[in-house]
Amino acid sequence: MIKAVEGSAKPAVVAIHAVAMGGGLELALGAHYRIAAPGAQIALPEVKLDLLPGAGGTQRLPRAVGLETALNMIVSGTPVPSEKLAQTALFDEIAEADLLAAAICFAGQAADRGGPYPKVRDRKIEHPNAEGFIQFARNSVAAVAQHFPAPHECIDAIEKGVKEGFERGLALVQTPESRALRHTFFGERAADKIADVPPDTPVRKIGHIGVVGAGTMGGGIAMNFLNAGLPVVLLETKQDALDRGLATIRRNYEDEAQVKKGKLTQEKVEERMALIHPTLSYADLAQADLIVEAVFEELGVKEQVFRQLDEIAKPGAILASNTSTLDLNKIASFTKLPGDVIGMHFFSPTNVMKLLEAVRGEETAKNVLATVIQLAKKIGKTAVVADVCDGFIGNRMIEQYIRQALFMLEEGALPAQIDRAIEQFGFAMGPFRMSNLAGNDIGWAIRKRRYREQPELHYSRVADRLCEMGCFGQKTGAGWYDYQPGRRDALPSKLVDDMIVAYSKEQGAVRRRIGDEEIVERLVLSLVNEGAKILDEGIAAKASDIDMVYLTGYGFPLWRGGPMLYADTIGLYNVERAMRKYAQQPNGAAWQPAARVSALAASGGRFNA
Repeated sequence: MIKAVEGSAKPAVVAIHAVAMGGGLELALGAHYRIAAPGAQIALPEVKLDLLPGAGGTQRLPRAVGLETALNMIVSGTPVPSEKLAQTALFDEIAEADLLAAAICFAGQAADRGGPYPKVRDRKIEHPNAEGFIQFARNSVAAVAQHFPAPHECIDAIEKGVKEGFERGLALVQTPESRALRHTFFGERAADKIADVPPDTPVRKIGHIGVVGAGTMGGGIAMNFLNAGLPVVLLETKQDALDRGLATIRRNYEDEAQVKKGKLTQEKVEERMALIHPTLSYADLAQADLIVEAVFEELGVKEQVFRQLDEIAKPGAILASNTSTLDLNKIASFTKLPGDVIGMHFFSPTNVMKLLEAVRGEETAKNVLATVIQLAKKIGKTAVVADVCDGFIGNRMIEQYIRQALFMLEEGALPAQIDRAIEQFGFAMGPFRMSNLAGNDIGWAIRKRRYREQPELHYSRVADRLCEMGCFGQKTGAGWYDYQPGRRDALPSKLVDDMIVAYSKEQGAVRRRIGDEEIVERLVLSLVNEGAKILDEGIAAKASDIDMVYLTGYGFPLWRGGPMLYADTIGLYNVERAMRKYAQQPNGAAWQPAARVSALAASGGRFNA
């Protein structure tokens, strides 16, 4: 189509207002003339999906705006206002008044002059030191785009166009990283599409928020709503706990990453703090449209809270639990209107992480779910819907990941090696650094519940031994690693390493060398297998939802697209073969492939069809 426009015997004039991005800009570059309104946003953003501009943008834009401007635009994907490009060959005119009238007038004048009409492709790329600038750009990109090939390929395509001409520069490369980023782009937009909740489902008005609990989670949850300009009633049972919570919120706003670096003015800090109404009385929650419970993860404590909320909440108020593992249906049963109850599982640090698991109970009303999904967008979260099971999507899967990490300690690895291997694969943080950050006592509490409820499930008890030593992680200054006061550097602990080796000996385990490749494979495929079971059970509606959970909440490497897409990339046949291999090793009972893994392996199918 661009070639047809470019070769037209009649003058082709493009009028640009609002945005001309990606293929739209490439089509405009194929026209003979371009007229823009002031403030129009111009960009080739494909690089953000690890794609090259695929319709000649790498060749025409440098010929229209110059090498430096074009290269900066292409490798960053950042929009540029039209008036900043007014002095380039991209625009023949900036129309200050009626854009359409100006474009029609310009077209008439061009037709009167007659052809041939100018083509951007015929222009030369001129630069006093093109080779030197391209090398400078290559060095700059190398520092910030380590795992993404598209920026490098863009530079290669531009360089080829400079040296060898237009046609030789028309190179397009598709990569696994590109596929992962496109999957993420569409997966985020598909996450809030619920099969039985139509887009026009009426939502409830949410103007006032209540948060029960001013601890780490409660305070972080409150900040999300404060950031969106929503007033919050923050409830605690004791004044000192409430004071600590308020102080933490203020400190988070005033820390170096915000006020001192200019991300948030002191005036804005005070505006947000003024939206908080601290209280020790449940009665102050009576006018809240949404009340989020963020108390200790114990069913008896949750019951006390929800029975009180049931007494004071106004009709139509949504009651949400931040539970990460407990039975939401049981929690809903503590109220007279279980249809008003939903899970809103935020992820720590709550004011930073994008993920929100919207947990749908058996009786959760459709308009409650629709309201929470809409609210998630308002507070900048990616909402993924999960049905009720122990741990929902994210924590149910991470439990198997941690379980494999502990087995590998027993079999011969040490924490630093396991963390290093998975971080080199691309995870933001390895399992032991993550556990130290969250608190090892949290996992210990879950395991103790597992021992009661599922005594047949085999766990390594090496993490229990660590907790018995009082090593709960960063908050105690010691966990899988040691920590110095005031610092978060994870320092290997000889005491812990010796404990692990001694534990293996007690269990009669013969320690062996475990390679990094096995570490990565066992950790990632444990996520894949549990994710497949979650799909089989209908806990998650689609594989991309699971990937969004892990990309936005658990630090899975973006350029790999999440565990389920990664499994698609390496092939389900290879995934199942690896699982059957590990099933023959010590602690192999965990490696029975999920039904969906076996079925896809046999058919050559994929999770993300």
